Amino acid sequence: MAKAQPMRKVAMCLMAHPDDCEFQVAGTLALLAKKGWEIHIVSSTPGDCGSLELGPEQISAIRRRENADSAKIIGATYHCLELRDLYVTFDKESIRRAISVARAIGPSLVFTHSLQDYMLDHEVSAQLARSASIGSFVPNTVCGPIVPGAGMPHFYYADPAGILDYFGNRPVATTYVDISKTMPTKERMLKAHASQRRWLMAHYGIDEYVRMMKEGASFRGSEIGVKFAEGFRQHKGQGYPKDCILRRELGEVVVHKEA
Repeated sequence: MAKAQPMRKVAMCLMAHPDDCEFQVAGTLALLAKKGWEIHIVSSTPGDCGSLELGPEQISAIRRRENADSAKIIGATYHCLELRDLYVTFDKESIRRAISVARAIGPSLVFTHSLQDYMLDHEVSAQLARSASIGSFVPNTVCGPIVPGAGMPHFYYADPAGILDYFGNRPVATTYVDISKTMPTKERMLKAHASQRRWLMAHYGIDEYVRMMKEGASFRGSEIGVKFAEGFRQHKGQGYPKDCILRRELGEVVVHKEA
């Protein structure tokens, strides 16, 4: 009998724009990195609309570099699907790009946006991540070798922006990760996106960047009695792993509640 391969400790966070992963998942990614996990941060777009002064190619080059620098803080690798802001669509080419990146990575754990979020780039990126989670290890979907041991990953949806649904209600989290110890790392990663911080200051007139991130993490932390936390919902559809891998890998910093 062939010996079973050990589980690949490879996490992929696929979200819409540079800095989205840092806002919603960086504290958890930092904890996983400390446990020896290989981390990949993927954005659907390079953030080509994220400036009032620079053109799309100029700001995209800056934001790709910022996201790569942010990823390096935890030893992660950055990838971009090279779609475009406000034009992230669930079509053949976008799906192919997402599957191709996931094929090369071979993740055993995937994070993405909430299926209901404040803008469609986020929601469609969640659909792309879900397609990639299934299609990446199906031989005939895209070219390229399948990573040995790749298969259906554990799959988690992060909180929506502002932790609000369409109607202004707080969505329920089923898995909480205490990120109090990695909050300084999460903040450092977010601040690496300096151009976006300036963009939001110009757009809103105040420095909302770090405050918004900490406010959300503080709210989730208050629900489990810690200073800061990130909230998730696990996808448990047909064929997906049902156990909470975050609890298994990170231990006591994870509070898992059945829906």
